[in-house]
Amino acid sequence: MKSFWCERAVLPGGVAARVLLRVSDGIIREVREVDTIPLGSQRLHGVVLPGFANAHSHAFHRGLRGRTHDGGGTFWTWRERMYELAGALTPRSYQRLATAVYAEMVVAGYTAVAEFHYLHAGGNEMAEALRAAARAAGIRLTLLDTAYLAGGIGKPVAGAQERFSDGGAAAWARRSGELLPDDNTVVGTAIHSVRAVPREELAAVAGAFPDRPLHVHLSEQPDENRECLEAYGLTPTALLAEAGALGERTTAVHATHLTDEDIALLAGSGTGVCLCPTTEADLADGIGPARELADAGVRLSLGSDQNAVVDPLLEARGLEHGERLRSGRRGRFSPAELVAALTGHHALGRPEAGRIEVGAPADLVALRTGSARTAGAELEQLVLAATAADVAAVVVGGRVVARDGVHEELGDVGGLYREVLRR
Repeated sequence: MKSFWCERAVLPGGVAARVLLRVSDGIIREVREVDTIPLGSQRLHGVVLPGFANAHSHAFHRGLRGRTHDGGGTFWTWRERMYELAGALTPRSYQRLATAVYAEMVVAGYTAVAEFHYLHAGGNEMAEALRAAARAAGIRLTLLDTAYLAGGIGKPVAGAQERFSDGGAAAWARRSGELLPDDNTVVGTAIHSVRAVPREELAAVAGAFPDRPLHVHLSEQPDENRECLEAYGLTPTALLAEAGALGERTTAVHATHLTDEDIALLAGSGTGVCLCPTTEADLADGIGPARELADAGVRLSLGSDQNAVVDPLLEARGLEHGERLRSGRRGRFSPAELVAALTGHHALGRPEAGRIEVGAPADLVALRTGSARTAGAELEQLVLAATAADVAAVVVGGRVVARDGVHEELGDVGGLYREVLRR
């Protein structure tokens, strides 16, 4: 039995002081407030929150950080650079890169990540590289094996896209079925987009593994909506509904350009939405209808997507700031709602996580309250002041994996990147 003493902790009922957590087998067994610190307890200073959930990541995109801003362009021109990088990766180099990316996530406060994985090249070597990288970094992994069967609506895969495709839904399902969960990995599935899975194969992909989490890129770009309407007479959301791809286990990523009818379909089916504010800004995607989705009852989560920024607190702030920019009003999301989005582990197929209570995983992040950014902030509003630089400690499964910006096992993340990117 391990003990963690929290100076303050965000419990289901609010912020509490001097909280003792007793942990065994990675699970919280006791939560209580104490007057004295028991001997042998590990101290977590500042405010302790449930570990943050990264509901959408493409780990290999991190190789493009700071390298795509010299020529302007659009999402589509950025995509060509991404294809070049994808074509250069091997399982070995991808494992090294992903290990550094996941270590950066841990140091920033993420305790679990959903990896939207489509670098298949006809096998599962790349997937196993991701599994090994997550274990090395000490982060929980939801491996979303992605169907990528077309190069666009009515177009075959071509060039670098050929590495992504299994050729058809049946072949994808056979290969994907070989991926099994383990004690650190939830295996899920994904439809890359309505551009990359033809209408006649959507239902087969969506229904192939009904007990797994299912994710899908949705309406990230206006051109996607236009092409879908021209080809099928339906919006991407309506097309997914027709295929039976919406539901409680489904998370739609981005959902930036939606109609009112789309929002109603998502809400009525219980589908969640993952927003990625720093990526949506970086790629000039637009600002989605986050408040309307939440008001309709859609559960929101957050992701780092292309990992141009790895800072969960900036993602949360971006959610609120996007709403302020599009509405001209402040306080569109309360601090508590932002924390709920930050800890949206349901999107990762881990509904037991995201709370500090008996029976939940002992996944924790401690934020400093006296830094240049956080000094003077009200504790309930810390999410609107802190950044990843204020993460004092990260605990995954009852084990401290990072302290003060340094990974306990892998050391300085910058050093990891320098070695990986040099290669």
